[in-house]
Amino acid sequence: MKSIYLDNSATTYTDPEVLQEMLPYFTEVFGNASSQHSFGREALKAVDKARGQVAKAIGCNPNEVYFTSGGTESDNWAIKGIALAHQKKGKHIITSRIEHPAVIKTCQALEKQGFEVTYLDVDNEGLISLDELEKSIREDTILISVMTANNEVGTIEPIRKIGEIAHKHGVLFHTDAVQAIGNVPIDVVKDNIDLLSMSGHKFYGPKGVGVLYKRNGLRIGRFMDGGEQERNMRASTINTPAIVGLGKAIENAVNNMDKNNKHVAEVRDYFVKEVQSKIKDIYFNGPKDMSKRLPSNANFSFEYIEGESILMLLDMAGIAVSSGSACSSGSLEPSYVLLSIGVPIEVAHGSIRFSFGKNNTLEEAKYTVDKLVETVDRLREMSPLFKEIKGDKKYV
Repeated sequence: MKSIYLDNSATTYTDPEVLQEMLPYFTEVFGNASSQHSFGREALKAVDKARGQVAKAIGCNPNEVYFTSGGTESDNWAIKGIALAHQKKGKHIITSRIEHPAVIKTCQALEKQGFEVTYLDVDNEGLISLDELEKSIREDTILISVMTANNEVGTIEPIRKIGEIAHKHGVLFHTDAVQAIGNVPIDVVKDNIDLLSMSGHKFYGPKGVGVLYKRNGLRIGRFMDGGEQERNMRASTINTPAIVGLGKAIENAVNNMDKNNKHVAEVRDYFVKEVQSKIKDIYFNGPKDMSKRLPSNANFSFEYIEGESILMLLDMAGIAVSSGSACSSGSLEPSYVLLSIGVPIEVAHGSIRFSFGKNNTLEEAKYTVDKLVETVDRLREMSPLFKEIKGDKKYV
């Protein structure tokens, strides 16, 4: 049986070249990077190299890069840290309805502490309205947090314009760029970004390591108390092997972005065209203009059937996909992202996200289309709702 992985938005594998870069720091260069002796200094040298690799990739200074445990911690630190440090100025935050749970739930937690949050609506492609954004800014607005690219439908937001609007009104701008790194060019200075979150395992690096970029001079509260690591801003023993891996992974991702994106988009576009031509009664969720969405992303809703059933049957055929964000896929509720872009609730239940990676092939895409057609046909034949509306004939 084939084994095809089409859930790269949930996680990518660790590139062998990245792993090889990491291995010495588990056994040979094992010193604590905070120690003053030669073992520690050697580890710190590797951490500083990775800090420079991240800085070069997003156009910032190395001392603006802070290593974390991943995107969720970075989002929490950015939003809660700004709220804590700037609450005397105001307690109003602006975000969108389709942010990752790490942003949505952080904002909801702050609401319980007396902060006010405006959740911007999006259009049927997942884009916020810049006019609505500007109208939502108040005297007490301290932060705007809008993701660079959506993890479910792949929408790429106009972050440079969002940053311009934020700075025009003296408001800080944070972006969750977890899905964007390696897929979308980012320059934190040109894009007017004050804070940015990323996670290594989304661009062929290791899990459990991420970055918060914080512009120099920006006041932000500490997220964890303890030691004086990360320039006394983020306590915890420095995870040298993972940081080394993230540095190598982001260097590779940025250097090979154009080549990888071209290949991934070619496979994705073939897949989308074939699905749309062979299966009826479907929604292609997110931007129809492929230049406005991540090159890896294809999200479909299939009427009359459940996404979880599609996922399980495809898994039995050796194809790994997702019914939504990996961070919320255990829920039986329909995706709030799909509901926010106007997908009817009964249709949203029948949704599958296909996310392609740099090693996926046209042959794999063709096999997936064939199995998807079989799966949808089989499930619709068993669906009472489908039979009621369409009759008993074969219909895909």
